[in-house]
Amino acid sequence: MSNRFKPKYNIKKGDSVVVIAGDDKDVKKPRTVLQVIVDKGRVVVEGVNIVTKHTKPSAQNTKGGIVKKEAPIHISNVMLWDAKTGAPAKIKRTRENGKLVRVFKKSGEAVK
Repeated sequence: MSNRFKPKYNIKKGDSVVVIAGDDKDVKKPRTVLQVIVDKGRVVVEGVNIVTKHTKPSAQNTKGGIVKKEAPIHISNVMLWDAKTGAPAKIKRTRENGKLVRVFKKSGEAVK
């Protein structure tokens, strides 16, 4: 994907989000974003979409075996968690002192 038309997402690594769709849907339990895959529009969220991966023995992993790890889910299936209101919330971007800041629409508080 070219950098010219790279999409901009409101979710970043380390944000608290809730899963609003899919098998792991839980609108009351905030979780942490581990990775954002911008090119594919996906996010890896802690404890969500756990898959089992069968690994061969190698130099780093001499045992091999079955490993459980998080797989990416689509970015549209997660929503930022607003701690002030205690619910998922939409956000907007505003300019403060020449910098773009993400702000929750309901509470008006900046995303930390």
